[in-house]
Amino acid sequence: MPSFTLPPTSASQLLAWILLALLLQVALGAGLALWRRRPAAAGPAQPASMAAPPAPSTGAWPGTRAFRVASRQHEDAAGTQCSFYLEPVDGAPLPEFKPGQFLTFALPMPDASAPGGQRTVTRCYSLSDRPLPTHYRITVKRVPAPPGEPAWPPGVASNHLHDQVHAGDVLQVRAPGGRFFIDPDPAVPAVLVAGGIGITPMMSMLGWCLATQPGRPVHLYYGVRHGGEHAFKTALAQLAADHPQLTLNVAYSRPRPEDRQGVDYQHTGHVDVALLRRTLPHGRHQFYVCGPATMMDTLVPGLAEWGVPAADIHHEAFGPAAVRRPAVQPAAPAVAAALQVRFERSGRTLDWDAEAGNLLDFAERHGIDVESGCRSGGCGSCETQLLSGSVSYAEPPDHDITPGHCLLCVGRPQSALVLEA
Repeated sequence: MPSFTLPPTSASQLLAWILLALLLQVALGAGLALWRRRPAAAGPAQPASMAAPPAPSTGAWPGTRAFRVASRQHEDAAGTQCSFYLEPVDGAPLPEFKPGQFLTFALPMPDASAPGGQRTVTRCYSLSDRPLPTHYRITVKRVPAPPGEPAWPPGVASNHLHDQVHAGDVLQVRAPGGRFFIDPDPAVPAVLVAGGIGITPMMSMLGWCLATQPGRPVHLYYGVRHGGEHAFKTALAQLAADHPQLTLNVAYSRPRPEDRQGVDYQHTGHVDVALLRRTLPHGRHQFYVCGPATMMDTLVPGLAEWGVPAADIHHEAFGPAAVRRPAVQPAAPAVAAALQVRFERSGRTLDWDAEAGNLLDFAERHGIDVESGCRSGGCGSCETQLLSGSVSYAEPPDHDITPGHCLLCVGRPQSALVLEA
């Protein structure tokens, strides 16, 4: 067999290929060993578009959210209290709220004196049903002109809602807020005290308690003038019949001839501490009070004088209702005997002293028109530019105050002030 010899150049090429093959084999072996020693929990890297979604938010949305009025329903015989059922336009589930909290509405109103012929009015309305994922409910009382003052205008926002807002209309709403809500401890009986439209947050607390804490004793005290103003009458009677742990006490201060004591209502007169002492069982209770100024100014301090601990008294006033609680209210920081407060836009300079209360009450008593909503530092409706001076708060407001501004509803002057209002 003849011999065959590779040319020198061919032998060099073969050697190079052999070396290359050996290097590739070593690299593959090293890579396989590293892959086998990787942490068990490790996985392939995901592109940014496939990364895990962020953690769920707390539920509250920034700014306003569009809600459509699904339906509306009057809740009293006189037709002065109307419920609005609100569904989110985006269809997304609603976050839970704390029973007793409110919604804040930005309502566009016709106003010939405003730019564009309309202005936005901010108002807060308590949620009047327990938290549900599909809809919210508020109940609004039509506010007439003050008694004996027919020249004064009726409630702008409440009359607008009653007369102009119907099923299908869309409203702009801020997320639920407010510090007035029920303590979730089921071991402490709840006493819900409402006057007039103050029943609305109580309906939310009551519905939540009966649905989630069926064994918790609940006492509802509800004061109105007569049967024509008795809101949720049928619903409350049915709840009391279905839930033996609910004790219902309705008081009419001016019952009509057709109103029947023992059938339509249980007590004649007002809801006061004497009625509570007469009808409540002995022991600790958590009290929740919401009503007009006449109720708040007597009942809340009356509970403190009865000996109820401050931590067990929760209250929310509606309208310009100041609550007198000298025994339990934190003392305001000391200020001079009198301070000048200048309302720049209104052209008024007034003397404020410690008895004048918060700046919103002070302005209203002197006829200065200031936008307001919750009156508890939660919604920001009364936020006003602070041109000079300093303002203090008994406790930090819920609303994040814009730098250079103050909240009139919970603020008191600590020096002479100049306000933009």
